[in-house]
Amino acid sequence: MSTPPGYFDTMYASSADPWDLAGRWYERRKYALTVAALPRPHYRSAFEPGCSVGVLTERLARRCDRLLAVDRVESAVRTAAERVRGLDHVEVATMAVPGQWPGGSFDLIVLSELLYYFDDDTRGRLLDRALESLEPGGTLVAVHWDHPVPEHHRTGSELAAPLASVPGLSPLTDVRDSDFRLQVFTRTDPADGTPLSPAAEEGLL
Repeated sequence: MSTPPGYFDTMYASSADPWDLAGRWYERRKYALTVAALPRPHYRSAFEPGCSVGVLTERLARRCDRLLAVDRVESAVRTAAERVRGLDHVEVATMAVPGQWPGGSFDLIVLSELLYYFDDDTRGRLLDRALESLEPGGTLVAVHWDHPVPEHHRTGSELAAPLASVPGLSPLTDVRDSDFRLQVFTRTDPADGTPLSPAAEEGLL
């Protein structure tokens, strides 16, 4: 069974930012590494499910023409919307994935501190929907806390192998930090072969 929605309601009832995402150096460092790992300088359309209070959203907005950030907790959505107020290319909405999912396609999907809340079946459905929405050549990012937590079904490293085995995802970056696991993938078609690295894209290889 996935982590019950009531867990998140309780967390946000006690604090507007229950994990201190805006205050901790750990989080700021992790977000900086996450954004630095993006293989393209800019994206047309990005999707960030589980955006919480929008700290990473604000950083991603600098690299995107359009960004949709969603969370299931309305108070978190309000905080995130206030954080990116004035950024007209960013939309923040209430949405519970994977049961709810936006239409359209994206060339960037960021799954930050999200997948470990789902059981195997639900996580599989979420990844299926992500691949359906991710354009060929698009980027999928997964970054997760890598220590056991009672409410988490997997650690970041325990998620790494299942993610790397998803058909249609080609691994590009794998960062094994002492506290989190950061993976970056490119959406591929088996007939297209291995995608080019950022260096190869610029003719350095």
